[in-house]
Amino acid sequence: MIRVVLPPHLRTLARVSGEVEVEVGGEVTQRLVLDAIEERFPMLRGTMRDRQTGKRRPLVRFFACEEDLSNEAPDAPLPDRVAKGEEPFLIVGAMAGG
Repeated sequence: MIRVVLPPHLRTLARVSGEVEVEVGGEVTQRLVLDAIEERFPMLRGTMRDRQTGKRRPLVRFFACEEDLSNEAPDAPLPDRVAKGEEPFLIVGAMAGG
């Protein structure tokens, strides 16, 4: 199981608290993790990535094992520690403004 930490506003929308877990078959990638989240929580479709293009929304960031993976290719494998469930995949709502 892949552990995922959602930002507070998405936890509220999905009506969950704390980490969520999703099952991903095969190689664990950002795309497959996000697909699994959107499958389990359909109300989150379009909140993390554009529905048409599948690209990450500008104010959403992805982290794993203390690394910013936001600009990595969506099909690049996530770190082994995430794939093994030892570390969570973090989805963070970035702050903007001044």
